[in-house]
Amino acid sequence: MTVTLADVAARARVSPATVSRVLNGNYPVAASTRERVLRAVDDLDYVLNGPASSLAAATSDLVGILVNDIADPFFGIMAGAAQTQIGGPGDGSGRAGGEKLAVICNTGGSPERELTYLTLLQRQRAAAVVLTGGAVENEAHQAAISAKLARLADAGTRIVFCGRPPLSDGNALVAALAFDNRGGGRRLTEHLVALGHRRIGYVAGPPDRTTTRHRLEGHREALRGAGIEAEPGDPGAGDPGAGYQERLTVHGPYDRRSGYEATLEILRRAPDVTAIAAANDTVALGACAAVRDRGLRIPQDISVAGFDDLPFSVDAVPALTTVRLPLFEAGARAGRIAMGKENPPPGGIATIAAELMIRGSTAPPRAV
Repeated sequence: MTVTLADVAARARVSPATVSRVLNGNYPVAASTRERVLRAVDDLDYVLNGPASSLAAATSDLVGILVNDIADPFFGIMAGAAQTQIGGPGDGSGRAGGEKLAVICNTGGSPERELTYLTLLQRQRAAAVVLTGGAVENEAHQAAISAKLARLADAGTRIVFCGRPPLSDGNALVAALAFDNRGGGRRLTEHLVALGHRRIGYVAGPPDRTTTRHRLEGHREALRGAGIEAEPGDPGAGDPGAGYQERLTVHGPYDRRSGYEATLEILRRAPDVTAIAAANDTVALGACAAVRDRGLRIPQDISVAGFDDLPFSVDAVPALTTVRLPLFEAGARAGRIAMGKENPPPGGIATIAAELMIRGSTAPPRAV
């Protein structure tokens, strides 16, 4: 049943005129009253009517692109690529002619902000929403996201995930383009193992993110395949036993500082490590700095590897071994699907392959 302005007024115990003043922002309203009205709007999931020009259609000319951190090249590349596909044909004159307005919504990794942006986009009758990057693994948040996306889809908004696995009940989605993070993590560690590394530190991302879990699962799958996690303890290292590799995993944000501090912690726990695998390339740069600050050389003393193949990876010294994700291509495809310019993949879900890029930052461990 459609929620009306009168329903919001009744819930907030104010007049419809007061609700209108709060939502339009064209008349001073007491702060406590405003808060009560906005709470009622959220509770009832009221969708504010947009300008008259958009009321004739189910949706407006607005498209939302949700990112965790627009300053992170991982998200910036995908968002920029999606935006290139979100305009209409245009005639080169500068006049509006079917183009859409893409709005970048920077959540800062906050689940609450993610929901808030989806609510705002719903109220603006967004034509499409593209959600990029990993999801928060929290049951209550996942249920809230699923319900919000269902309401958006019911109103005619096209929902596309880019670099993000589908929800368990992803009926509201037009498409989910998910990166093979697990396979990429496995291939990267298999490369290190093939070089002869047995003591491999791992700098993981935040523990509550799907991207973190999938990349770490791939890493540990490769270790199990090589029989490393089940190795007996090394008496020279204090007989750590089968939990040795577990102790070599440190979680933190996807930023350079985390890579630096986590690597120092790994080196403190296990001075005999010969390789560091990082959750992404930015983290790997921090790891490289920590290794050098300890007076060690890359890759002669310790190999370092990253993930994503961000633009700066090839310019690092030495160039960074990493896993390439086709970020621009995935973002552009998500934008085309969101605009109906390209058909969704069969079944609505596509897994995008990850490619191992072997460069100078990894080499066989030194003989001791």
